[in-house]
Amino acid sequence: MGVIVNKNNYKNDELSRRIDADLRAKALKSSGSTGRERKDPDFAEDAEYVQDFKKTGRFGWVWVVLIVLAILSVISIVFF
Repeated sequence: MGVIVNKNNYKNDELSRRIDADLRAKALKSSGSTGRERKDPDFAEDAEYVQDFKKTGRFGWVWVVLIVLAILSVISIVFF
């Protein structure tokens, strides 16, 4: 036996949309920007100690394979 419950989500959706718009407007006002002139900062890549780093190339997976093979060979030497 079950109970069917219908809920009018339109009112909740409208309220959520209004609250979201108000909060977004307050956040933009407090930050002093219009939101169009700058994008959100990426603090991980903008940090000073990673500015000179290079991204991993296409063949970075080769290092992973070599490390796994080295570990397997050490295990095989020790146990066999």
